[in-house]
Amino acid sequence: MASNSDMPRYILRNCTIFTDRVSKIGQASEITLPVPTEKMEELRNAGMVMPIDIPMGYEKLEASFKLTGFDPQVISLFGLKVGQEREFMVTGALAHEDGTIINATAYIRGRLMKNDHGTWKPGEAGENDFSITLRYYKLEVDGSVLIEADPFSVSIGGANQTSAIRSALLA
Repeated sequence: MASNSDMPRYILRNCTIFTDRVSKIGQASEITLPVPTEKMEELRNAGMVMPIDIPMGYEKLEASFKLTGFDPQVISLFGLKVGQEREFMVTGALAHEDGTIINATAYIRGRLMKNDHGTWKPGEAGENDFSITLRYYKLEVDGSVLIEADPFSVSIGGANQTSAIRSALLA
């Protein structure tokens, strides 16, 4: 018989999004979290027989979501003045097969950069597609911070990955 630790864990059972602190439970049909990606540059210097990729920081972070409703509150978050950002929060219920349910929360701050209202057809649910360019991202699972990133710092599992560079810059 398999022990509880052998059973599948952290399976997403459900999720929702909050836009500028307003819950969209039951309205979002799809949510795409940011995909942290290292920016790599290929390097082959003298004496090397093959190139290697060297890390050069991180790629820009983006997120997106789709709503089935034509939501004026979300639409009004688009095209803000320079310097203004909005908060978005994605929450998920993760389940272990032993019945334990835990929370995953993504905290996102940035600008709504895409406001696509899709195709309108009589008798069919519409789909509204929104994209966010991020200035801040934090991902927590069961209260533990896994990722935290802004344009100047990235921490993974609580360990700052960029502090030595910031220190070398005397910043």
